[in-house]
Amino acid sequence: MPINASHKLIPMTDFVIEYYSNEGYADLQTLSLMNNYANLLKKKLTLGMFIPVDSMGNILKEPKNYPEWKSIGTNSKKSVNNIDDKELEEYKLYQKAEKKCLFVGFKIAYNGYSVVRIVASYDESIELSFTKNDFVSQSFKDVESLTHSHDIYLNNIALKKIGINK
Repeated sequence: MPINASHKLIPMTDFVIEYYSNEGYADLQTLSLMNNYANLLKKKLTLGMFIPVDSMGNILKEPKNYPEWKSIGTNSKKSVNNIDDKELEEYKLYQKAEKKCLFVGFKIAYNGYSVVRIVASYDESIELSFTKNDFVSQSFKDVESLTHSHDIYLNNIALKKIGINK
């Protein structure tokens, strides 16, 4: 999976300097971007930001043939006619959870009794652990705490929430 360096999670000071230097002034749109990015950085780090989870925080297994179903499109009669209601519901649940993820390229490395460990598929030295009782990070408090130690990339959903349409 190619990772776009412009989507890299960066400290707030770098974000402000980068956007201000490109614009030369702070208009309302730039101020809105800065506010949105600051709010993202302050979010408590959860497992669901990296991989799809259900409403209880439990890891969802990718449904069988999910990439094919997703590429056909959910409104296609062909996709609806070829699967049963249970499969369709499973696809939709997974897709909804996937839309809540903010970071790209993570996979499960270990799913134990009390801990879930994930790694970045593009650099397996980037490893995060989450407790199973509350699905929060054991090492990092919030999104901002990730900016100083790892190369972690935002997905298009996160960019859209910030107001960066790529």
